[in-house]
Amino acid sequence: MDGATLEPLKVVSTRGMTVDTQEYHPEPRVAAIVASHEHPEFIVNVKETGQVLLVNYEDINNLKTTTIGAARFLHDGGWDSTKRYFMTAANQSDKIAVIDSKEQKLTALIDVDKIPHPGRGANFVDAKFGPVWVTSALGNDKITLIGTDPVKHKDNAWKVVRVLKGQGGGSLFVKTHPKSHHLWVDSPLNPDAKIAQSVAVFDTNNLEAGYQVLPIAEWANLGEGPKRVVQPEYNAAGDEVWFSVWNGKDQKSALVIVDDKTLKLKKVIDDPRIVTP
Repeated sequence: MDGATLEPLKVVSTRGMTVDTQEYHPEPRVAAIVASHEHPEFIVNVKETGQVLLVNYEDINNLKTTTIGAARFLHDGGWDSTKRYFMTAANQSDKIAVIDSKEQKLTALIDVDKIPHPGRGANFVDAKFGPVWVTSALGNDKITLIGTDPVKHKDNAWKVVRVLKGQGGGSLFVKTHPKSHHLWVDSPLNPDAKIAQSVAVFDTNNLEAGYQVLPIAEWANLGEGPKRVVQPEYNAAGDEVWFSVWNGKDQKSALVIVDDKTLKLKKVIDDPRIVTP
């Protein structure tokens, strides 16, 4: 699209063959689009076919597209710390696909446990295993750490190096920040209300200690409703973490801000204009 007017300039079909059974799929959905840091390309996840498309936008009249077979049911993903490798979940295939955006090829397919859902994932340096990328899951309580450094930590690269036990399944997002030593894990789709209404936070310097639970929805003090706590996001400085507290459309919702250093409540924003933020 034209960046100023949003006028479509080129339409490209995503219809094609599935990577496993080689069957034609007439309506595959696009599940994620990210911009490459290595080439003038968009990286496009085609969900039902399991194809990753590298679409070069230098000359849209002579469009070049590289098709990479990954695994079916691709969903969301994010970059490793170097922004070279795109780490993306194929959730119903229980795999993480690693795309080398520089070499424009599939680097690895990593088996993980039951419906990984990383959002963009999270990056930090594990004291034992080096740089890692993290995903949680919808289908279980596991938080999976994958090694991402093929140069200085070659033996750990593209392998599951550590699995942490979280509060429970139903997680959608994990988050950390370069200036923080905390790893935040939500569980908004967990059937246990206490879990869905709270968040787990790990100390990345002491992962063996397990997690601390913060009662985000209780702090919001919204009254009735499911009050699902979802998607931790840091501010730019890395000293605050913001949460959405989702409620029914006719109930009060809120944003909750937590001090990342003290893990204490900093502010609740519950303006009436906030409806399932």
